[in-house]
Amino acid sequence: MTRRNGRATLTVRGPETKATRAPIPPDAEFLGIAFNHGAFMPHLPTEKLVDGAINLPRASRNSFWLNGRAWRFPTFHNADTFVRRLEREGVLVLDRVVHETFREGTLGLSPRSVRRRFLRATGLTPGLIRQIDRARQATALLQRGVSILDTANETGYFDQPHLTRALRRFVGHTPAEVLRMNGFADMSLSYKTSEFDGAMPGHRTR
Repeated sequence: MTRRNGRATLTVRGPETKATRAPIPPDAEFLGIAFNHGAFMPHLPTEKLVDGAINLPRASRNSFWLNGRAWRFPTFHNADTFVRRLEREGVLVLDRVVHETFREGTLGLSPRSVRRRFLRATGLTPGLIRQIDRARQATALLQRGVSILDTANETGYFDQPHLTRALRRFVGHTPAEVLRMNGFADMSLSYKTSEFDGAMPGHRTR
């Protein structure tokens, strides 16, 4: 949610397959709720959300339209209640296969079935999500001061050039640039990783 000059806008963003830079007006306020792997809104076209976003129409000064009804804009203090209501009304669902695959494997399903579930819930393949997760995990290590070589080894990259290509694509910075920023690299809103999970299984606020 973005609030600027007294006007609020609710935007649903999908996963990103490459780093992007979003303009951030200095006079705007932001509230974000990021969902874990597998959480999605079935009535919204997943294919249009990948590397994209949908601005939901306003219903009034304090509400917006979603799935045929008006919803009040969430606040930092009621974000958890807002998400639970979305889940209760069936607007937000969690595909357990997608959610649990990264923790417990494919749960006995064929690779084709797993891929189909991932594409429906996220618009991305399992392999691409793993690439994005690994790049963000590598960035988190670099932000904590881990060397480039140790970061590449710990996250499974072949060598430093392999790590550099991945971070340039998914994060928008080279490993050296992340280190020079002393932990203050502006992260792209690429598909989130477990490195940044919140306490609740379905979502997190930031």
